Amino acid sequence: MENKTRILIVDDHQLVIQGILCSLKEVGDFDVITTNTCDDAFRMIKSHQKTNPFHLLFTDLSFDNATDETSLDGGEELIKAIRNNEFDIKIAVITGHTETNRVYNVISNLKPNAYLLKSKCDATEIGFAVQKMLANNFYYTHEIHQKIMRRNIVQIQMDDVAIQILKELPKHPKISNLEGVITKPDSSFLKLRSIETKLCNLRTDLNAKNNTDLVLKAKELGIID
Repeated sequence: MENKTRILIVDDHQLVIQGILCSLKEVGDFDVITTNTCDDAFRMIKSHQKTNPFHLLFTDLSFDNATDETSLDGGEELIKAIRNNEFDIKIAVITGHTETNRVYNVISNLKPNAYLLKSKCDATEIGFAVQKMLANNFYYTHEIHQKIMRRNIVQIQMDDVAIQILKELPKHPKISNLEGVITKPDSSFLKLRSIETKLCNLRTDLNAKNNTDLVLKAKELGIID
């Protein structure tokens, strides 16, 4: 008889766990285990790795139940620990975090097999994610996919001059003050007209209403700190 797919769910909110459980029951017949802490999740993954391993993990990123004794205080730490130990398990992030910079960093650095949003996740969405993960593919919910695409496009468009302008802009009350501050690749200073043109292009690229909005969107995208 074929063994069931083993799934581990870790979240510090029981209602979220129940919601995922209900969705998984609509999708298929799985062997599902749940826990409320990342430490416990890692312990179970490690202890069952050689005998009865989990195939899929669903984890949140933020946990409010961490204590001073907690070793892994969030989903990112859990994923890092799994990656460092090279455990053979597919990982799905299911969270409320939609901040572009955090999403980009999680996907770029931790490479989860799926990224789902709690607020928009139903049985169909979880079914797609499970199907993709079991087929060794990746699945990102539409909103997350759009954010990553947008972030990659913007990153390609950014050059050293653009980064300089975005970093210096909040420090100066007038655009004219940037003249004599922003340098070209040859170390010569950029003229005011060129700075204004660059700003105009940046506002268009980031769909910003004004320079204040431009800086906020650059920070939200993780282009500047």
